[in-house]
Amino acid sequence: MAGRHGPLMPRGGGSGVGKPLSRGSRIAIAVAVGVALGCVCAFLYPEGLFLRPSTSALQWPHHVGSVACESSDKVTNLKSQLLSLERKNDELKSQINELSMKLQLAGQGKNESLYKAGPFGTVKALRTNPTVIPDESVNPRLGTILEEVAVKKELIVALANSNVREMLEVWFTNIKRVGIPNYLVVALDDNIESFCKSNGVPVYRRDPDEGVDSIAKTGGNHAVSGLKFRVLREFLQLGYSILLSDIDIIFLRNPFNHLYRDSDVESMSDGHTNMTAYGFNDVFDEPSMGWARYAHTMRIWVYNSGFFYIRPTIPAIELLDRVAGRLSREKAWDQAVFNEELFIPSHPGYEGLHASRRTMDMYLFMNSKVLFKTVRKDAQLSKLKPVIVHSNYHPDKLDRMKAVIEFYVKGKQNALQHFPDGSE
Repeated sequence: MAGRHGPLMPRGGGSGVGKPLSRGSRIAIAVAVGVALGCVCAFLYPEGLFLRPSTSALQWPHHVGSVACESSDKVTNLKSQLLSLERKNDELKSQINELSMKLQLAGQGKNESLYKAGPFGTVKALRTNPTVIPDESVNPRLGTILEEVAVKKELIVALANSNVREMLEVWFTNIKRVGIPNYLVVALDDNIESFCKSNGVPVYRRDPDEGVDSIAKTGGNHAVSGLKFRVLREFLQLGYSILLSDIDIIFLRNPFNHLYRDSDVESMSDGHTNMTAYGFNDVFDEPSMGWARYAHTMRIWVYNSGFFYIRPTIPAIELLDRVAGRLSREKAWDQAVFNEELFIPSHPGYEGLHASRRTMDMYLFMNSKVLFKTVRKDAQLSKLKPVIVHSNYHPDKLDRMKAVIEFYVKGKQNALQHFPDGSE
């Protein structure tokens, strides 16, 4: 009979090939395998299979949320730093110009190589005269006031008497609103001095001077305006740059952020177009001359003596002396004399003033003719915000000053519309 075949089982004490492992042997083998795997993992993953999240990773969602909040502050801070660096750069340029001028003056007649011209198109004359050495003995009391008020040796100065008290209040209220710290009122009578002090306005009252006081107490706008050329001399002698301001002016931005400081005098213009403000070639036609009937002339509208920046230089001080001297001898308008001394060149019998000058941007430093004749009627120009508006062309000064505030500060679009272009 065919029997059932199955695996042959060894009998008795054979070789022991198929004998099951004991429990202890199996544990020993498992431990050995575990140790071996651990060594391999340690070699391949020295920092471990499961990394603990870093602090920055755990905080990442919070960080993402905070970036949006911090970005605007960072941008503002960067803009502020950039503006500061630009100002510092301007200051360094000014110092370089002054040192260059002093170097040329020191080497005049000693080293002709200082005056050798460079290649074509590279030669530029010095634009800025050096400042005077401050003389504190001129007026120690004023010097002390200026040290407290001025910022970087600069400040706004205005002269005022009681005749213009209401306009003066509008003037300094807007300076405060803009946040301009460096300004000073030269009080020409006791009432204005007290008024300024009661309103927290920096004020200076000059020592008694009969020549000044007689005009200061009772004089009108033009008479008082002429005094500034005598009063400002001491400011310049003390080494300060002055932004002279009439009080029929509304400040809308800080003017010190918009000056070039490269000339002895930097003035706003009475011009109302690019041609009139900055100069143009005016051709005069005289038919009787035939072939030579056309004569070319240069014209520019006058600088406004009610708003100009003047640096403490010898030519600038000479300008003040010339204007003040003529006004004491002649019955003349100070603005006319101011411009004649600045622009009329030397000629036989007359030695002109060698002062550098710059015309301010007429849309930033705006006279009231520009505003009421042009800007308010132009949709694009009316969106621009000037630095100052000077109500010099109109006798209804206070009303127009208030309207300027309504338009530019309070945003009332029709605030300027009911005024005529000129005066009635």
